[in-house]
Amino acid sequence: MHMAAPPDRVWDLVSDVTRIGEFSPETFEAQWVDGATGPRAGARFRGHVRRNGRGPVYWTTCTVIACEPGREFAFGVGAPGRPLNTWRYVLQPAPGGTDVTESFELTPLPLLRLYWALLGWARGRTNISDMRTTLERMKALVEAPAG
Repeated sequence: MHMAAPPDRVWDLVSDVTRIGEFSPETFEAQWVDGATGPRAGARFRGHVRRNGRGPVYWTTCTVIACEPGREFAFGVGAPGRPLNTWRYVLQPAPGGTDVTESFELTPLPLLRLYWALLGWARGRTNISDMRTTLERMKALVEAPAG
């Protein structure tokens, strides 16, 4: 999605996990843990999730795996070094602003492959819709007139 804002401004939103509740239809809050106070590779945070926007509600622990200001922010969900899935934001400078790509990648474990084969079509559709909503909400904020 194209956002009419410079990469550093978009970066501030995608990398500040404490603001995720403003944008995500599913994760309604997050907090840095283990002494982390902001984004850096290896930093951990907990996200409070309402699965599919309805439930169940649970906390999940995430580890930042890519942290390149103005360019990329990614985190793995699950144990450090053994994530179940990875969420990633890639920022590309573009004429008039920044092109932002949000993506989701499932770790290729046998049980996760089985789950994805049986139910992945529904989850994939939800992820795509939620990523679009998240990016649209971020876009609205970074493109709003200053005031």
